[in-house]
Amino acid sequence: MSLFTPSAFGRRAYRHLSRRTFTSSTRALADNVRIVEVGPRDGLQNEKQSIPAETKIELIRRLARTGLDTIEAGSFVAPKWVPQMAASDQVLSSILSDSPASPHPITYQWLLPNSKGLDNMFKVMGSSGTSAYPTPPPSPAPGGQDTGPALNTSSSDPNAMPSAISGADAMSRPRGGGRSSATNPQKHEVSIFMAATESFSKRNTNCTIQESLERFAPLMAESRKAGYPVRAYISVALGCPFEGPETDPHHVADLAVKLLEMGADEISVADTTGMGTAPRTRKLLQTLREAGVLNEDLAMHFHDTFGQALVNTLVSLEHGIRTFDSAVGGLGGCPYSPGATGNVSTEDLVYMIHSLGADTGVDMDEVSRIGDWITREIGKENSSSAGKATMARLRSEAGQ
Repeated sequence: MSLFTPSAFGRRAYRHLSRRTFTSSTRALADNVRIVEVGPRDGLQNEKQSIPAETKIELIRRLARTGLDTIEAGSFVAPKWVPQMAASDQVLSSILSDSPASPHPITYQWLLPNSKGLDNMFKVMGSSGTSAYPTPPPSPAPGGQDTGPALNTSSSDPNAMPSAISGADAMSRPRGGGRSSATNPQKHEVSIFMAATESFSKRNTNCTIQESLERFAPLMAESRKAGYPVRAYISVALGCPFEGPETDPHHVADLAVKLLEMGADEISVADTTGMGTAPRTRKLLQTLREAGVLNEDLAMHFHDTFGQALVNTLVSLEHGIRTFDSAVGGLGGCPYSPGATGNVSTEDLVYMIHSLGADTGVDMDEVSRIGDWITREIGKENSSSAGKATMARLRSEAGQ
């Protein structure tokens, strides 16, 4: 049966929450938003100028100190296809041998194109003296349900989150706190990538959507057997550079269901081109819900090409989504989409979420310093409005 048949869409995603191991399973509180920092991988992979491994490692070490708990650190893709990720083995070795200091344990994600990429990751794990087969973390107790109530958008307080923390308190309270760890424990997770349109799939991965599913099935099975949770990206979910802005939301939902049934722990729904709008984002999320996909199974990944990333984020928050991808300094882009800009910046995302009274655990000042540093380091414009404004304040306070 073809993946995209009407009968296939009638299927409901069925998963036992008792086996769930992904990090987002414990971060579903209404006033707690989880940010996945994708700058070191998605943000840098398309840069034409070669970036030294030392710079990438330093970027990760700085990010680890900000209060972030999930960082996409690299990709085990063939260097001839993505030269910028050729040093991912060095990055992983550095993290394993000298765990970055952080206020709490960090989860590092690694994008893999196929089983060979997984083998290469295992080789680095083995050469560092780290077992490629860790003890899986305990699963949450069964009985969990789709959480994250909608934002309170009543006329009395249109910016309030359903939280005991006021917007002013959330903006002023220290970020990045938490229990320090002398040993800086870390976890590792696997990411895979799919496309929601056949044209993008063939151009980006040189295979059809169905062939991609068949390619990733053994990788996902082996990853889960080894104790590594799997995150699956669905690219061009809100617009394709080859097929236009009207990506069929039913195709996206059906693909998400299939990936969950194959064992994916989280689906990152990506507006790769930045074509997404508020109405189409809302329609996509409604379609995913109708297909049986839970909010806790989803992350949203927005690019800011048309300046809609934060608008679409707010729509997603109102829908109950509590996990979002972003890149410090707004790093990133899409090589197949002329004019496409980078990911929504971590600084802008953190500022908006904190202004709504929600918590990310991320230190706004520190992440702004990092965005300023890395964009200068690689000679790229800092596209974060909140980050640049924060740096102006910090420099003024320092008398600079």
